Amino acid sequence: MNRRQAVAATCGALFASALPAQTRNKPWPAEPIRLIVPFATGGTADVVGRLFAQYLGADLGTTVVVENKAGAGGSIGARIVADARSDGYTLLLASSSTHAANPAVYRKLPYDAVTDFTPISQLITVPGVLSVGSRVPETTLGALLERSRQEPDRYTYASSGTGGLGNLAMELLKRLTGARILHVPYKGAGPAFNDVIGGQVSMIWEPLPASLPYIKSGQLRALAVAAKTRVEEIPDVPTFAEAGIKDYDVSAWNGFLGPRGLPAEVVARLHTATERALANPELKTRLKALGGTVVANTPDAFADIMRTEIAKWKQVTASAGIALD
Repeated sequence: MNRRQAVAATCGALFASALPAQTRNKPWPAEPIRLIVPFATGGTADVVGRLFAQYLGADLGTTVVVENKAGAGGSIGARIVADARSDGYTLLLASSSTHAANPAVYRKLPYDAVTDFTPISQLITVPGVLSVGSRVPETTLGALLERSRQEPDRYTYASSGTGGLGNLAMELLKRLTGARILHVPYKGAGPAFNDVIGGQVSMIWEPLPASLPYIKSGQLRALAVAAKTRVEEIPDVPTFAEAGIKDYDVSAWNGFLGPRGLPAEVVARLHTATERALANPELKTRLKALGGTVVANTPDAFADIMRTEIAKWKQVTASAGIALD
């Protein structure tokens, strides 16, 4: 037996010893898999998780059961997976909240977003959209930002909560452009949208799936979309780069993680199954309808993205004085 074979045999023995007794002698996966979605039912993450679970389970030949464990910006569900056995039967639908914004915002996060997890793949990215209510007269982002600099704090922006992606995205925009726009935090996107539509607040930055119905109905007017190119759903809306903000790289995303120490053979099997699921034309069409762009990158590439995003948002939270316990 050569060295590579010896290492593989040792890893296999360690993996087998970590499994429950009833599954040790069966090839993985020998039982249903739990996919923890750390947000409430009905939201974008829940929809993405349930769609993905169907196709992933079909490729793996087992049932992937979605469990919603909402709370604390996704931290409760993420902690469940961080504390789970590294046997491949408890996995996480991560997001730009749980593994980019939260590590930059919370002083005492109950998990380490990098070291407590095993990356498998980033699944999709979803562009954000800056939209204004009918009482905002400016028709371009450039004009809006210039007016905000001339008349500081004339305009306000709503967010679904302090420390959320919408809050951080707007603070990054202010940092890059010198805009003067006041933050009005809400407890959820629903009431935030309502007050922008009603004219109590000037604008809101939210992912495209949440914003699109209001834009399509004419209740909100989109000024810019945070994507590399214009998006099919709102083709007349320019990108932030087209609006003159070249370095504005912000998107919401969902990814696929396991607990720390997930065996290499399980990671490889999950990654292959993920690639095949996301290549399915039916799933791609359904994700595209949500405004999502399929990524399906490697574990290493996904890990690099998370580290880069965390560092970026830490700079923003430090300059804006955003911190939560």
